[in-house]
Amino acid sequence: MKDFTTILIAVDFSDSSDNAFEMALAMAKKFSSRLLVLHVINEPIDLRGFYVPHISFDKLEEEIEEGAKKMMESFCRRHMDGFENYETLIMPGLPYDEIIKQAAEHKAELIVLGTHGRAGLDHVLFGSTAEKVVRKSTIPVLTVRLDDAVKE
Repeated sequence: MKDFTTILIAVDFSDSSDNAFEMALAMAKKFSSRLLVLHVINEPIDLRGFYVPHISFDKLEEEIEEGAKKMMESFCRRHMDGFENYETLIMPGLPYDEIIKQAAEHKAELIVLGTHGRAGLDHVLFGSTAEKVVRKSTIPVLTVRLDDAVKE
């Protein structure tokens, strides 16, 4: 099996990404890899051209970014368990696009993603970030499905 020096794990702070993170962390420990923990802030629809009273979009974006940073810090405190060879990234953008872009920029050799296992109409309406990454990535992608045992 190939050794992976850099592994990118994309997290959305859901149970599904927690499950995938455990797999990525185990692999990072096994291969002594650097772990990139990426959270993508999905770009909101830009409504700046419309009059919406009492909302400052610049302030809203700052608050969303600050909230994401706090969630990332909490996530890392709960999950790293003494592992120190990691870096966190919080980026705005389209999740599948940013995952692929950050993996390339940081020379990751593997992308790990959790899947929600949506099917049918949910899949058609919401699409699948994991599916898009798998189709468009030039490096290997490991998808980890949320086990029923992990659900609460």
